Amino acid sequence: MTEPRTTRQDGRQAEEQRRSPVVRAGLRIAYLHPGSVPSLYANSVHAMRMCDAFTEAGHDVTLYTAPGTYTVPDPHAYYGVRHRFTVTTVRSPDYSPAGYRDRADRVRLLLTRDPPDLIYGHDLYALTAAAEVAPLVYETHRLRDDPNTLRIEEDLLRNTPPARIVVITRALGQDYRLAYGHLGSLPIVVAPEAAEEPRTPAHRQDPPPLPGRPGAPSIGYVGHLYEGRGIHLVLALANRFPDCDFHLVGGAPEDLDRWRKRGGPPNAYFHGHRPPGAVEAYYPLFDVVLAPYQAKVYTAGSHCETSRWASPMKIFEYMAHGRAIIASDLPVLREVLQDGVNCLLRPPDDLEAWAEAVGRLVTDTTLGRSLGEKARRQFLHSHTWSQRAHLVLADLDTSGAGAEQ
Repeated sequence: MTEPRTTRQDGRQAEEQRRSPVVRAGLRIAYLHPGSVPSLYANSVHAMRMCDAFTEAGHDVTLYTAPGTYTVPDPHAYYGVRHRFTVTTVRSPDYSPAGYRDRADRVRLLLTRDPPDLIYGHDLYALTAAAEVAPLVYETHRLRDDPNTLRIEEDLLRNTPPARIVVITRALGQDYRLAYGHLGSLPIVVAPEAAEEPRTPAHRQDPPPLPGRPGAPSIGYVGHLYEGRGIHLVLALANRFPDCDFHLVGGAPEDLDRWRKRGGPPNAYFHGHRPPGAVEAYYPLFDVVLAPYQAKVYTAGSHCETSRWASPMKIFEYMAHGRAIIASDLPVLREVLQDGVNCLLRPPDDLEAWAEAVGRLVTDTTLGRSLGEKARRQFLHSHTWSQRAHLVLADLDTSGAGAEQ
């Protein structure tokens, strides 16, 4: 699917490719991830889920990643992935551009010894280093803004262009066309983030014990506690609704400490980071779930502002579990969410509007169920990891580097 010119074209093309992808099965795929596995960050969840989905589709996948920032006995179980694939760690000597280039050369050497059919990933350093080894698919979640990686991306797209670019939102695809006019007809595939279909009750982990009051409505937030995620709004809502319990699941230790030191209402509970494979057990416990993104949304350490291009995984996880969603009314979220159809959308800075929405869903459980059911149907139709894996490879010709149907 190439980048759409209209929303209608986008929907039609996505549906056609979702139904009949023609990429051949049994590819040997090298997935190049610049981050660590395991780690606390969403990019590691994305990488593990995509490798899992490619493996489910019948491909032989090796994930090349940096060593984890902490140790777990089994990364597959930690992330809750269902299909085994190879995880190969390649260490960087340091966290400088020279160190990243050194690591990229090591990855290229490994790929040269046993060339895959396809190289896929986000790792600009390693993708550029290995551009001549096999056909490339470059996935990106934001426009580059730091001079070093921007130069590397420009070199990749101009001198050894990939077979296609994968982006997570239409807005990002449009911005890439504007930023790189020389791309011409190079396909840009719009593939939003996704979620795993919930396990059946027989295979699901036991529900975690929640603090709070039996019978009190449970309002959930799942995700990081970075700037721009609307945590102050969640706590303000907890103050407004003392008869409800608010549960915040996720957050790196330093962010968790920062919010706990600020204090909060007694009915707001911070649960901290949970293994990605364990998070799904929380969703059925929540009556309403919140996605209070602010007008400016930042990544870890406030390094990047991504509100124009974000496609939050938690939105799709909320949808997968059929929860009643209240989300910020941001243009990029409207690519997936529709007010009054699969969620309630409210201005990110309007506490009164959010309080009205929470009160409405707490009292009108029929409305909450209807919104959740419609969200789940949309998820099943378009937003599973399996569907995404097919979409990003559909019609891809891997017979020659850079070849495309």
